[in-house]
Amino acid sequence: MQSTSSLDLNLLIALDALLTEGSVTDAAQRLHLSTPAMSRTLARIRRALDDPVLVRAGRHMVPTPRALELAGEVREIVERATAVFTPGAGTGSAFDPATLERTFTLIADDALLTGIGMRLLERVRAQAPGVSLRLLPEGPGEPTALREGVADLELGVVNAPAPETRVEHVFTDTNVGVVRRGHPLLDGEITPERFAAADHVTASRRGRMHGPIDELLAERGLRRRVVASVPTLAATLLVVAQTDLVGRTGLRLGAGLVERLDLVTFRIPLELPALPIAQAWHPRYEKDAAHCWLRRCVREVVRGLGPCDPPPEAPT
Repeated sequence: MQSTSSLDLNLLIALDALLTEGSVTDAAQRLHLSTPAMSRTLARIRRALDDPVLVRAGRHMVPTPRALELAGEVREIVERATAVFTPGAGTGSAFDPATLERTFTLIADDALLTGIGMRLLERVRAQAPGVSLRLLPEGPGEPTALREGVADLELGVVNAPAPETRVEHVFTDTNVGVVRRGHPLLDGEITPERFAAADHVTASRRGRMHGPIDELLAERGLRRRVVASVPTLAATLLVVAQTDLVGRTGLRLGAGLVERLDLVTFRIPLELPALPIAQAWHPRYEKDAAHCWLRRCVREVVRGLGPCDPPPEAPT
């Protein structure tokens, strides 16, 4: 193994890029190097770690177990080193987003990516043209994504965060029902009985057909028929727009798509809990000026969503 004294920060930066991109070519582009130069750097990293780091699997390259073990630590070291050499890092006094060159990875469900992600991208492009956003959907690994450095920020209903995670509530949304314009359910009062009698579509990335709505209906001795489960709330709205199925969405988060698809929302005649939306991050970024700026952008975008007029009451 290569002596520690002969290692330099550039190798760690290159290793971080390789593990993030999973490609020698893409990592080279990210660091403004030629592909042969990055290949030589990968060879140096392999000698230093006495590990292949990335191995070919078909047309792609995948990290070795050793590389996966190091990924979070390497990202943290690189981010801390970047903060040290960033003017005003930690204080924000001399921070200028217009000069920032960085890629932020955000995890959020599809409703947030649609309702907030695109507006955030517009704001970031206007203020920091050198910044890129990598927007990832929620997945089974997100509970440790912040700790391991896989993601910089998580947006959504943050359940059971790691003890060290910083969580900031940004707004509260309301669950509402949604149907196509002219749907028969809109002809008259939307009572629990009429709501339950309709055919429904539900959103679940795990394909679940049962949820809180069904439990609340069961308390009233009612049962609805869920005829379809789709992986995202956006897919729910697309299905609702072309069928007589009843769906659910967030009042504020779904407002844009609801309007574009000419859908109608209504108050669900049940006591559903609110949706507390938060942003969460690892404490390593607490004082990082660029990360503080990103979190501020999220707050500003959320304020720009504005309040939505509540749909008509559904008497119970």
